[in-house]
Amino acid sequence: MRVLVAEDHERVADAVARGLRRGGLAVDIAADGEAALYKARVNPYDVVVLDRDLPRTHGDVVCRTLNAEQPGTKILMLTAAGALDDMVEGLALGADDYMTKPFRFAELAARVDALGRRSGRVRPSVLTHGDLELDPARHVATRAGRDLELSPKEFGVLHELLAADGQVVTTEQLLERVWDENVDPFTNTVRMVLVTLRRKVGEPAVIQTVRGAGYRM
Repeated sequence: MRVLVAEDHERVADAVARGLRRGGLAVDIAADGEAALYKARVNPYDVVVLDRDLPRTHGDVVCRTLNAEQPGTKILMLTAAGALDDMVEGLALGADDYMTKPFRFAELAARVDALGRRSGRVRPSVLTHGDLELDPARHVATRAGRDLELSPKEFGVLHELLAADGQVVTTEQLLERVWDENVDPFTNTVRMVLVTLRRKVGEPAVIQTVRGAGYRM
């Protein structure tokens, strides 16, 4: 899943991004509304965590614009205003969910995950392939009941392959959805992560390389 955190307080943005990345998500950061709109028009985000009081272009404008241009992108609006009228107004702008500051990160992560499941086609809450199971909400992956101790990137790659339901996922798609905008598109990082992921998943092998195309379960 790919997420944009649009937040002008650097410490808050960095903390949220680090936490979500630990969960295997690809996270980009925008420090103002103008940058948020630019990045959202360049990259396909599943969820935008949007501070309402952004500089340059207000969060309300960002929300309305994204809702009109990219209705499939889910928006979680953050604000210091916790009155009921503010919440109603935020949802009326097109936000899919609304949280007030200060917030608990665990709740924010759970809401981002729930919104991600609602974006695009419907996916089951637990992804399976034979005896392999992955629960994004609990960040747990098992095979035949055995816990797989996966790194965030390994977890993210496995999540994308399972979510593709047998379809081929290209290297470019994995870079786009598991890594952030700073990744070198010519790196061999995807191949290296797949080497360790296959070793941890074990035998019989379930991840197939489709020569010249990508990977699939």
